[in-house]
Amino acid sequence: MNNLDYLLKEIQFTTISPELFDCIADKTADFIAESGNGNKNNPTQLRRFYDEIVMWHDKLKNNSDKYPEYIPFIKMLNAKVAYSKGRDHVDENYKKLMSHCLRQLDNEDVKTFFNFKLFMEAFMGFYKSYKR
Repeated sequence: MNNLDYLLKEIQFTTISPELFDCIADKTADFIAESGNGNKNNPTQLRRFYDEIVMWHDKLKNNSDKYPEYIPFIKMLNAKVAYSKGRDHVDENYKKLMSHCLRQLDNEDVKTFFNFKLFMEAFMGFYKSYKR
């Protein structure tokens, strides 16, 4: 098991670990920054995915009852990340991270999405400290 597999086991959105938005997000950001080898996983590219997550969060903030309707479009982020990987903008590790996170989103419980958004917010904060 590599470091990413270990980290992915720690990233759970149904039961929140006290370390999820701190140590786990930090270690994940460090790992993804290193795995990009300086030419992939550019902060600007990752920020585009995060901005889309924030857009869905804003739509759901006051309309959480629409979550079952929106979840297929949220999970379409997997296709967008795969396309970005195909263009060599992100690496396989970032793709695995996003796939792992999106797979955890419960189709009925919007809390899993809100926890995903918070994790990505923490991840991006730490990521920026590793990739300038």
